[in-house]
Amino acid sequence: MGRPSDDAIDLLHEIAAILGAAGPVELGTMFHNPGIRTGTKIVAFIGSDDRLIVKVPRERALELIEQGRAAPLSMGRRTMREWVEVPAGDDLHTNDPSKTLETWSALTRESFDYVRSLLG
Repeated sequence: MGRPSDDAIDLLHEIAAILGAAGPVELGTMFHNPGIRTGTKIVAFIGSDDRLIVKVPRERALELIEQGRAAPLSMGRRTMREWVEVPAGDDLHTNDPSKTLETWSALTRESFDYVRSLLG
């Protein structure tokens, strides 16, 4: 497993800038990887091998996994019920990573909205 690429980190920063219009966003480190949080809660982070990891409601996580768009996140021996891993598209390391940006932005926005709903 490799560390996140600069390309993936750049996309994360771009997504954070977009989300900043919807509410408070902070870039930081989550589990030793770059990520986004709102308040004290983690919204998303980049895992090894350029996987976006997001928190969504359990039903949505199962739906994304069933559709083949995401994989369950396991930490140690524990599978996290509301967290999924979303791989980068083949376009990530090209001059136009727009497909990965579109996919990751939409899922990060879902995660952001979900996490904010838990804060209130």
